Amino acid sequence: MNAPDRFELFLLNEAEGEKKITEKPFAGTSNTSDFILLKEDHTLGNLLSEHLKQAPHVLMAGYKVGHPNVPEVLLRVQTDGTVTPREVLIDTCKQLVTAYAQLDREFTREYELRRMVAAGEQGNENRP
Repeated sequence: MNAPDRFELFLLNEAEGEKKITEKPFAGTSNTSDFILLKEDHTLGNLLSEHLKQAPHVLMAGYKVGHPNVPEVLLRVQTDGTVTPREVLIDTCKQLVTAYAQLDREFTREYELRRMVAAGEQGNENRP
């Protein structure tokens, strides 16, 4: 079969010098950069582009996946010039990490509370 091994779709090959993100300034438009995200797919591409569009200094953000068998996302970001595309991407990533950390804390808290309630209900069933 011609399909690559599954682990090759998400693990970087550090021996070959693969980097997760590479920035290439886009020559056709000012204040625009292309970011190539290796070993990623629509999940991260869509998440980043949609949150970048909400940033105040972003004029345009979009992504594409060239081929389903190539785990690579091209993310293009254009800003108004007050900040660089790299700064906006870093800020957006920090915001997403913070938001998902909060979601993790809330989910874990709710899960533990429900687990304690379920354990308490099981303990009450055994009483006469």
